[in-house]
Amino acid sequence: MLPLCLTETEKRARAMADLRMGLPVAITGPWGTGLVFAAETVDDSRFAAAMGMGGVEVAVTAWRAATLKARVYDGDVARLAVPRHASLRWLRSVADPASDLEHPMKGPFREVREGSADIHRMAIALTKEARLLPAALVLPVVDAVPEGLTLLQVTAESAARLSAYHVVSAARLPTALGGAGRLRVFRPDDGGEEHYAVTIGTPDLDGPVLVRLHSACFTGDILGSLKCDCGPQLHAAMAAMGREGAGVILYLNQEGRGIGLANKMRAYALQDQGFDTVEANHRLGFEDDERDFRIGSELLGVMGITRVRLMTNNPLKVAMMETQGISVTERVPIAVGETEHNRAYLAVKAAKSGHLL
Repeated sequence: MLPLCLTETEKRARAMADLRMGLPVAITGPWGTGLVFAAETVDDSRFAAAMGMGGVEVAVTAWRAATLKARVYDGDVARLAVPRHASLRWLRSVADPASDLEHPMKGPFREVREGSADIHRMAIALTKEARLLPAALVLPVVDAVPEGLTLLQVTAESAARLSAYHVVSAARLPTALGGAGRLRVFRPDDGGEEHYAVTIGTPDLDGPVLVRLHSACFTGDILGSLKCDCGPQLHAAMAAMGREGAGVILYLNQEGRGIGLANKMRAYALQDQGFDTVEANHRLGFEDDERDFRIGSELLGVMGITRVRLMTNNPLKVAMMETQGISVTERVPIAVGETEHNRAYLAVKAAKSGHLL
């Protein structure tokens, strides 16, 4: 391979950008090759062209299929044949639960059972990584892949791989709550989201370091939203580290439990319809929590930190750190920020997600 050719990692990053723009990508594997569109972004002309090629299916997650009352034959993904006279509006209604209560009947569906779901499964993974609704239009490539499209290979390794991160910039950053500090910006090798480490004081790397893994929350951290406890948790962690004189906050860009801000707002709209935070995620087609806490352990490793006192109410974070070789010597509770607006939300986090509140 020439040095200037794209690696599979670079192709995957390009594919996510293509899907966000409404362009198709090609995915090939042992069972053949398919063209994939994100259901959220495909436009009328490309949808019509796809329908004209025949054999079109829509892939949704098992969670979304449960809401649609469609049968699931492939474990985590359902393959639904797109009716011959289906419209783009129909496709959008299958992907987006916004109007489910007004128009609950989307079917009857013809579920596809024969063949492999590998391409469909990878299509779902790509839409999630692109922070789009997890639903994809899939159609077989009969002849050659159209020129200019990004072509990906179905591999187990690509799904399991964790990006390597490196520091691209750092500078002194004193803060009101933490005092003297330093901000490092980490960039992954796959073109994905950058993440940040706020070091307060000078942590002793030989002893357990007080650490907070904090997922970005634009609404709570920046706007002071009362629907969650994220902002108060961030501020409490910084204040605690300031009092102790040292600590590290890893600010991970995994908004909305890893589904992105747009989908988070979709979940909020569903909560306004009466669904709790977990139910809303499921209706959208997502898991309870789509975050990858392995990123936190990767960043800590780059910083030379192997032992931590972890500020969290989430046992999953503790378990993931331990699994990735980070010793958690203590879980430091951080129960702050309860309001009349988020009391039910916090109760659901405790009951359904196992948070220790």
